[in-house]
Amino acid sequence: MDRLKALQTFLDVAKTESLSAVARDEGVTPAMIGRRIDQLEEQLKVKLFRRSTRKITLTPEGVAFFEDVRNILNELRAAEESLTAGARSATGRLIVSAPTAFGRKHIAPHLPAFVELHPNLNVTLHLSERIVDLKNERVDLAIRIADLKNADLIATKLARNHRVVIGSQSYLKRHGKPATLADLARHNCLVTATEDGLADSWSFRDGTKNVAVKVAGDMHCNDGEVLTRWALAGHGLAWRSAWEVSEEIEKGRLTEVLPKFAVPGSDIFAVYPDRRFLPAKVRLFIDFMKKTFGDPPYWERNGK
Repeated sequence: MDRLKALQTFLDVAKTESLSAVARDEGVTPAMIGRRIDQLEEQLKVKLFRRSTRKITLTPEGVAFFEDVRNILNELRAAEESLTAGARSATGRLIVSAPTAFGRKHIAPHLPAFVELHPNLNVTLHLSERIVDLKNERVDLAIRIADLKNADLIATKLARNHRVVIGSQSYLKRHGKPATLADLARHNCLVTATEDGLADSWSFRDGTKNVAVKVAGDMHCNDGEVLTRWALAGHGLAWRSAWEVSEEIEKGRLTEVLPKFAVPGSDIFAVYPDRRFLPAKVRLFIDFMKKTFGDPPYWERNGK
């Protein structure tokens, strides 16, 4: 038996004091309405109605049950209406985690526009290189730039990403512009330093093949923004994501070299816990960022 249907039938019969009236409204027989009431009473082990040939009335137990059932069903309808409204507009608090540099450049500048669209929503942006535990921490979604392999999480691609080799005009005037991958061997390459050592192997695509090129230079850093600043100052070539340096390329402060060998990088994803029903605030934020970034993303269009 459908419990909610039985409870609604109980309310309707109590209000009309008639099985026949409820049956007519539903387009079923009075016997079917009577069976629902019988089954409900059997499950509850309580007599809810007194029946006579002329009318059906509530027992004292039925009167007490009526108030509880009416309140429960009213609250359920209110919850459903609230959820339906929430599918169209975001409310409450949205907590987003993002990598520091990407968050500063491409998430934080767009949040005012998102909040303006959803004035009943508060947004908290956490910028950190730490990988948050979405299952156990109070974070609604995280922005990640990586090859995602965690089957316990759901990922939605926000934008594509690719890597570029860049240098300043002053550096290229002094040392020349590399024309082939082999030319990198004679250039000062600004390399990322990691906890595991130097990331001194840069990836490229030569025709249909992926190629790793060993590079070397006299300065290394674990902060990508520092590497970009060194490149801007003319100290060498750097291998950066397009989203990091597109503005500098567009304004002529940096020049992309070896563009025909550029290799796709790790794409940009919104990651959230595996949930059957995605909260409206998360879905709306993802849709907003995808539309804002575009395809191709605006940082690639600006860099052309």
